Formats: sequence, structure tokens, C-alpha cells
Amino acid sequence: MNAIVTGKEMAQADNAAIDKLLTSETRLMELAGRQAAEIISRSLHRENGQLHDCGFLILCGKGNNGGDGFVLARHLLNKGASVDVVTLYPPDSLKDINREGLGILQAYASHSSRLRLFATLDDAMNTIEQQEYTAIIDALLGTGLNLEHEGVTLRDPVRSAIELINSRSSQNASPVIALDLPSGLDATTGYSAAPTIRADMTITMAYRKTGFFFNAGPELTGEVHTAEISIPPFLLPETCCREIDDEYASACFTLRSPSSAKHTNGKLLIIAGSLSPEASMTGAAILATRAALACGTGYVCTSLPLEAAAALHATAPAATVISRKPDALEQKIRWADAIVLGCGLGRTPADLELVRRLVTSRVFTTKKVVLDADALFALAESGIDLAQSGMQDAVLTPHNGEFSRLTGLAIPDISADPIMHARVFSRNHNVALLLKGNPTVISSPQGKVHLNTSGTEALATAGTGDILSGMIGALAAKGCSTFEAASAASWFHARAGDLAHDLSSLVTAEQVVHRIPEAISEMFSITPDTP
Repeated sequence: MNAIVTGKEMAQADNAAIDKLLTSETRLMELAGRQAAEIISRSLHRENGQLHDCGFLILCGKGNNGGDGFVLARHLLNKGASVDVVTLYPPDSLKDINREGLGILQAYASHSSRLRLFATLDDAMNTIEQQEYTAIIDALLGTGLNLEHEGVTLRDPVRSAIELINSRSSQNASPVIALDLPSGLDATTGYSAAPTIRADMTITMAYRKTGFFFNAGPELTGEVHTAEISIPPFLLPETCCREIDDEYASACFTLRSPSSAKHTNGKLLIIAGSLSPEASMTGAAILATRAALACGTGYVCTSLPLEAAAALHATAPAATVISRKPDALEQKIRWADAIVLGCGLGRTPADLELVRRLVTSRVFTTKKVVLDADALFALAESGIDLAQSGMQDAVLTPHNGEFSRLTGLAIPDISADPIMHARVFSRNHNVALLLKGNPTVISSPQGKVHLNTSGTEALATAGTGDILSGMIGALAAKGCSTFEAASAASWFHARAGDLAHDLSSLVTAEQVVHRIPEAISEMFSITPDTP
């Protein structure tokens, strides 16, 4: 899985490359500029990488991002392009490495009419206003910008440079290419300043940044390309985010052995669904059950009000049904390899008491457990300390509203930094957490975090959360830890949503269930028969 890093983790990796691998800062900057030039030439589909008919405007700040811009200018020139470079700060305010890069460009300028250097933004304005550029390149700010909230006002000259870039892009349709990340964007949180570059393409160095995926990040980064600058993954902390991919998901899926039996392919108990004179949530139990069966679980048993048994049998005949009587439940809890609790369970006093009794029961807490929906409501209402409950391998699957109820955090605060809040919750409560959203954040008690970035609005419909819980329970019953099961199931779940309908906004939960076998079998080069 590819690493996704915070601004701090990227800075640590940069320093580690210099200290441990004896790579110089100059070499890293040279690689960044050269690789960016290669990515730009490929994106423009120029034959042999040559850019003779292209013109670029590069605006450079005083930090390492500006230094990358100086190197990029040189490599674009070497490919035959014309380049205008604007430096926002005087040379004596630059670091030594940047003054060196600017000095090389000044030497180039004495030999090439295709390079023009401007010492200030004001000096460049007349030329810029009359020139049409193939692309405008943002090399103003790097990953060091830390914003405490949205809309922090930037100061000149950076502010004026950003406004100019955005204005030129909107007026002349000149694409904007950001080096490392759009200037004004917080690399970690995705908060944006006022103003922030709106990039059509971002060429990020070494690894994508967490801020690309949250808050304003997705709408500001455009198409993201990663430049290889020789900072290997072993320099990253073990707990940095990883993006779930098809390889990871397929590695977590266990195929049945030819000599196996149903009891050896995962025994899953689903405690879900409710029925009253006023309402029915039987559908939640049906969807979770069907999803678990679609994942190849050997034996699925569902506990729900027996009055709803006929409905479940009609839609999922392979599942067995038991009642909610304590003796029947305890027997199946002992039998199960994994348990899903909460989908459509209900919120009556009896339902709340059932959850409280189960999550404090030793026979229950020794199992792999998926807690969703009404089970999360019951936990919040009861105030049970999960860290003290003895849960050995559990995952909670809240959306932001449910997570707010569990933690007391405001939803905007959760949205501002979901990775941090998920990580803290998992560590403090000794449980895995799947925080639903786009992207979905999955955290482990050991501090690991996975991101699933593949979901779309196809899953923004009632019932898909019940499907996800059934899939997590299935993979856990078949052998995964709940953290692994939640990570892999979220990927397969998203893929099933993609396959459900050509128009994502028309997808229903029923269609997602139908596509689960296809989503999984794709990983094994098999095309299943689908209804």
C-alpha cells in the first residue's frame, strides 16, 4: 500500500534521507525539479519529451518549494521550452541552496533568450498580462504551512502571487501546476488559506499528503502525480497512513480450501434487526446477512425477532435464524468466530440493555466483534468504557454523527482532522475504528491508519452501512483481525458500489449486494455469474 504522509512526517523523511542515507538537500531538490519536468512533458504528450512549442510561467517563493521551481525552470529550458521565472523575494533573503539555484538560472539567462527572470511581481506584470502560457507553475509555498482553521489570510507578496495565478488561470484557461501542493493548502489537514491556489495538477514530492484528501484538499489539488525523489518507504514511521489498494484487499480475502467444510470457512453471528407495531428494521438484518454470505462465509446465523424470520429466509435462505433469548444467544456467541452487533437493532430500553450486557460479557468480548449503528448509540448512552470492557478484537464503524455522540466532539472538529481523532480513539479505547466518509479512515489500537479513497456517492444511500458491517464480519470470521477486515471490506464495498450502476446517484443497497461477488472475484481474474 502507498504511504500518505502528514507535513511533519514528510519533513522527518526529508531529514532522515539527509542524515541516514547521506543524501544532500541539493540532490533532493535536483531530483524534485527534474522529475517534475518529466511529469509535465508526459502530461503534455510531447514526443521525445521535448517542449519546444511550450511556454511556462514559474512563480517562486523563498523556501525549498521555490528552490524546486528554480531547478524545474532549468530542466524545462533543457527540453526546449521558454520560461519566465518570477522571484517574490530578494536574493539576500533566500537560503544558500536557493541562491545557488537562482545563480545557475542567472547564468543560463546570459546564454538563452528563452529564459526571462523577474526580480519582483511588479516587474513581471506587463509581460505576464501580454503572454499566453502553456501552464503556470506554483512554487510559492511548501509543506511547512500550518493552519489552525480555514480562511487564514496570507500576506503579500504570496497573497498577490496566488491571486494572480488564479486570475490568469480563470481568464485565459491556462492550466495551473502546483509543485508539492497548492500554495495556501495545509499539507496535513487540508485547510485552505485565503487565498489558495486552485491547481489543475499537483506534482507532489515522494508521497501524497493527507491534506489532499480532507477539507478543501480534494477540490484544490486537481490531478495528482507523485515525483520519485529517492526517499524510500523505510524512512517513514510505521504508523503513517497507508492507502488501501486491490493488492491489500485481495491478500485479506481467504479462498475456501477444496477439502474444507462450512464450519472451517468462518462462523458469523449477526445480531441485528428489530420489529415493533410502529416500525420494522428487518431490512438491516437482511442486508448484513446477504452481504456476509456474498463474501463466502461458511456459516451465517442471524439473531432477530422470530416474527421476521420468514422475511429473512425468503431473501437469504442459506442463513439460519435464532431468537434473542439469552440462552440461544449465548450458545451462538460461543460458537461464532466473529459477531456483528447493531444493524437496525433498535433503541428501546431492552435493546440498550442487551448491548450493555453483551459488551460486558466475557464470552462476547473474547470474540472478534463489529459494533455498528444502534450498538454505537447504546454505547454512547451507557457510557461503557470499552478500554475496561476486555474487548480483545473489536471494530466500531461510526459515521461522523455517531462518532460525535461517542466522543463528545463537535462534528466540524472531527471533520477537521479525522485521522488524528480516529487514531486517538483507537489507542485510548483499545479498539479498531472505521470512520465512514470520503475517504474512510480505519485506525488500529497500535496507531496504524488506513485510508480507503475509492468510495463514491454510490454508497450514500440507506442500507449500505449494514452491508459493510456484514462484509467486515465475514472477513473477520474467515481469519482477519477486525482492523484488517474493516480495511479490506471497505475497499470491496466501494468497488461493489462502483459496479452497481453506471450512474452512481441511482445505486441502491440491493444493487451493491448483488455486485459483491464480482468485486471480489475481479481480484482473482474470475468473472462470476451475477443476477
